[in-house]
Order: sequence, then C-alpha cells, then structure tokens
Amino acid sequence: MTTYFSKLLCAAAITLGCFSAQAAVDDFPKDQVDAFVERMQDKGFEETFVLELLNQAEHQQAIIDAISRPAEGVLHWHKYRKIFLKPKRINDGVTFWNKYEPTLARAEKELGVPPEYIVAIIGVETWFGTYTGKWRVLDALTTLGFNYPKRGKFFTSELEHFFLMTREQALDPLALKGSYAGAMGLGQFISSSYRHYAIDFDGDEIADLWNPYDAIGSVANYFAEHGWKAGETVILPAKTNGDAWQEDLSKHGKPAIEWQDLQAKGVTLQSGNIDSDEKVALLEFNLEDSKLYYVPLNNFYAITRYNHSKLYALAVHQLAQEIAQARQQ
Repeated sequence: MTTYFSKLLCAAAITLGCFSAQAAVDDFPKDQVDAFVERMQDKGFEETFVLELLNQAEHQQAIIDAISRPAEGVLHWHKYRKIFLKPKRINDGVTFWNKYEPTLARAEKELGVPPEYIVAIIGVETWFGTYTGKWRVLDALTTLGFNYPKRGKFFTSELEHFFLMTREQALDPLALKGSYAGAMGLGQFISSSYRHYAIDFDGDEIADLWNPYDAIGSVANYFAEHGWKAGETVILPAKTNGDAWQEDLSKHGKPAIEWQDLQAKGVTLQSGNIDSDEKVALLEFNLEDSKLYYVPLNNFYAITRYNHSKLYALAVHQLAQEIAQARQQ
C-alpha cells in the first residue's frame, strides 16, 4: 500500500471508528454501498478505507442530465460533424503533431497506428489536452454507479476499476478529475481502459494519461489492442442502388459481409478499392434532407471500440484526414 493510501486509511480509521460494514452513505442506496464495500474487501481493500472514500463522494444530478442526452444520440451527421471539424481544431492538431512528432513517429513504428489518428482522438476527446474534464471521477462513478440504474452495473464496475487503478498507479482518488462519465486524461480513458491499455511511453515507469507522451502511446496501444491493422483502409464513400442492401445496414460498422456480396446487393464505391473477399459493413448517415453511405472496414471498427458511435468514429476519421492534409500544406 502506498504512503498516500496508508495515510488515508489511518484517517478513515479515526473518522469512521464507530461505522460498521453496513454504514450508509447519504447520497447512495445503502444496499448498493454495502455490496460494493464487500466487493472491494475481496480485492484487498480495508472496509474503513472504502467507506471513507464513498463518504466523501457526492451525487451530481448534472452528470445524470448530461449522460442522458449525448450528442451522438440526438444529432444528425451534418450537425455532429460541425462540432469537431472546425478550422481551429484542425490547425491545433497540426501544432500538436509538430510538437510531439518524434513520439508520434515512435508510436506508429512500434504499434502501427498513424499519427493523424492518434492526434485526432486526442483532438476530439480533449482538444489536445485543453479540456480534460471538470468532474471528480469519484463523484461521476458513484453517481452513475449507484443512482443511474440504466447503466448502474457498468459504472459500478468502473468504480471498482477506479479503486484498483488508483492503488496500482499510486494516484489520489479524491484529486482526479475527468468527464461526466469518469473518463480521464488527454485520451479520456475510463478506469478499466486505463488499467488495461494505458502504458508508460516516456520511461518514468508511470502510465500518466495527463502526460502527452504517455497519452500518445496509450491511444496507439488501445487501437493496436483492438485490432488496428497498419496500412489498411479505414472507410470509403459508397452509393446504393435498389433496396436489397438494406438488410445489411450496420449499426456500428462491424465487418460482417464480404465485399463481393455487398456489391451484388447494389452497393458501389465512389472511390477506392476493396478486395472482393474482404469483410466489410455498410453504414447510413442522416443529413438534413438526404443520406450518406459508407463502407467501413476493420480499422473503422477499431475506432468504434473507443466510442461505439458511428458518428464519433467518422468524425475521428475525417478529422485525422483534415489534419494530415493541413500539415502537408
């Protein structure tokens, strides 16, 4: 146990000396708190330590309000795109790339992910580290874990990972801030992703996602671990004819049909080429008074492992292309 955790545990013992394992935290359901405390004891945490942290967590209604109306769920593509494909974000992406060029080049060499996609993720998530979130991660995860039944199981699991992550990385669980969903650092990793995919990329033996060098390596590692294939196509614009293709419309773009079979159903490319036996998908994007069609391949699906929204993944792809093009000018 780290020095920080030892001190906090001592404070907890004093503060909660009269508390039992059934102690309730005012903002959260008692039965869920009790169950969580028991889970964490099984992970080697002292009861008083867990209760002390939960006792300092605060329910934030604004977090529930925010997660209930994500842009991916309410905006059509033409409006969603405008959020991220702004000239300033593109120019700032070029600046970020130039500043960290050696690290980005190393990430591509070691992990196979092109710099523009690493830069685009950091650009979409935090505008290159300008805004990494205002909410205490502890508040976000307890609020969503205990008081948002729709996704309570997921966020309670993330709260468990958060306890483990802060112990493993010797981080102060009361000091860390992130998004309303508890995502952290330049790349906005949730706690489980932090534990599984964050890496030390600057050699100081700490995976610090607020550090641009570690963030770059960690985003690349995330893609690599989720099946990114170096040098392969991401997504191509398409046209549709007839209606046989409609049964193959995909929600997230997971490759599930061979290109030759999709072609036989009336789908053609506007540009680019795909091997006839390669697995692909078909995506439809709503505009104000029309629709766009794209054929995504494996690497597009890898982007959706970061965020399952097809809107998000297409925004990352197009921002990456715009940044790469602007950098060449």
